[in-house]
Amino acid sequence: MNQPETRKLGQLLRAKSYIDSVQLDSALAEQLSDKRLLGQTLVKTGKITPAMLNETLASQAGIEKVELADISITADVLAILPVEIVSKYNVLPLRIESGSIAVAMTEPFSAEAIEELRLVSDMGIQRYYAEPVQMEKAILKFYGSNVARMLDNLAPQEKKAEFEGSNGNGNLSAAKLHELAREPSLVNLVNLILLEAIDSRASDVHIEPFEKEVKIKYRVDGVLVEKAPSSKRLQAAIISRIKIMANMNIAERFVPQDGHIEFAGNKGKVDIRVSTVPTIFGESITMRILDRSASLIELEGLGMSSDSLAGFIQGMNCAHGIVLVTGPTGSGKTTTLYAALNKIYSPSLKIITIEDPVEYQLNGIIQMPVNSKRGLTFATGLRHILRQDPDIIMVGEIRDSETADIAIRAALTGHLVFSTLHTNDAAGAITRLIDMGVEPFLLASSLEAVLAQRLVRKICPHCKEAYAPDEHILKSLNGSVKLANDTKLYHGRGCYECMQTGTKGRVGIFEILRVTKPMRNLIASKPSAEQIAEASADGHTNMRKDGLDKALAGITSLEEVFRVTKGIEDE
Repeated sequence: MNQPETRKLGQLLRAKSYIDSVQLDSALAEQLSDKRLLGQTLVKTGKITPAMLNETLASQAGIEKVELADISITADVLAILPVEIVSKYNVLPLRIESGSIAVAMTEPFSAEAIEELRLVSDMGIQRYYAEPVQMEKAILKFYGSNVARMLDNLAPQEKKAEFEGSNGNGNLSAAKLHELAREPSLVNLVNLILLEAIDSRASDVHIEPFEKEVKIKYRVDGVLVEKAPSSKRLQAAIISRIKIMANMNIAERFVPQDGHIEFAGNKGKVDIRVSTVPTIFGESITMRILDRSASLIELEGLGMSSDSLAGFIQGMNCAHGIVLVTGPTGSGKTTTLYAALNKIYSPSLKIITIEDPVEYQLNGIIQMPVNSKRGLTFATGLRHILRQDPDIIMVGEIRDSETADIAIRAALTGHLVFSTLHTNDAAGAITRLIDMGVEPFLLASSLEAVLAQRLVRKICPHCKEAYAPDEHILKSLNGSVKLANDTKLYHGRGCYECMQTGTKGRVGIFEILRVTKPMRNLIASKPSAEQIAEASADGHTNMRKDGLDKALAGITSLEEVFRVTKGIEDE
């Protein structure tokens, strides 16, 4: 413990530059009339935050401040305080000190918290002060995987009976569900689930009801990771809480619903799209996380080879025509298009997009969200965009023949059009558009480039190590890559930083098809995908080969490349 400060609270607040002398004098004058303590007056009037007050009071009392960013805590110490106590009082056990437990606290003067900590631990309490933001991250780091169990001992006994009575089957009234969903401990649980998902870089959160439990899963780097399940008795309350946050009808449990949550993450606002569907064991919820604070990736940072990047840039620098990015759902197509628009943006160009939804706000670019309920589809929106005198248009996805026809004609009338398609490879995009009813001669005249892509998981840098792949993996290369005897291949063995997956983050693998004059003649003849692939084979690198190059460079593993490129054969 540090030596207590002899200076008064007001002097300490001034020394920390939290207030100036004018604000201090004003607060002292107001304190005389409202009979509050000085700190309470300053917080009430908005001159300081509660965190500023707690930090200064801790300093005044000689309570040492602890930094939690890089702290390590042993499992036996963490086991002393259960997650419900840690979450309830915003505290963290640090270590055992001479028979007492050292505890980091954001409110080290809470008599209730100190007393309960003594009872639970059966030890004396050595207090330390920690900043709230650091505390939140530390709790997620050390207790996050058990977040779904947090309420097991928190709900009052009468609430437990109500939870258990619902059993996830919707037996409670809407009013009772509203009441349960506003329980402070339940609010904390849902917030912690979302915060842990965001902190884990998850793109989706899945709440899945089953007969005896509720599974909670996060999709991280394209793969589902299962977390600790929640008890069945909490199902109705958790689902109701999420539906209230998303402005859904809490009483309607038997038809699918869609909603939207604006959530305050650690780094800024996060938009969450919520979808519910009824199942035999209750409502299943999927939440898609759109992190507005995530920075836009530059085109050069997506992972394209120099040849693929050069070919794509040539296509997107055309005066008019259509440029397509293809791949399955979740392959990063929209991210690539955003990077392309960001690169070619100029105040002299009018760029308009129509998207479902708008995932990232681009400065200087007009973005229109699809609204099917009000009749605003890709096709109708694209028609209206053409009346706005655009130079460049981005259509989030070509889903039907009407949208395809309008996009092609827009490209033929002097506009540069970007869009996406769901096809297996670059050649398949051409046959897909022809199958949609686009005239081959119109497509041949307008198409400039097709970029096909997938995302592969990168090897975690914290646990990267050389290894010998299984023989069947090496045999699968089919001679497409020649490995020297001294070639080293890498994978991740799994560690805390990557949640034992061996991977952290993703990078793209790509293939580019540039539409040359011979290719235009071929497209006009209504070719098959095999004919297109054969005609573009000279000097062409397909996605599997691009992935293998990244595996040889130690960026990803062979297993990951083969997992992602199933169905894509080497040429």
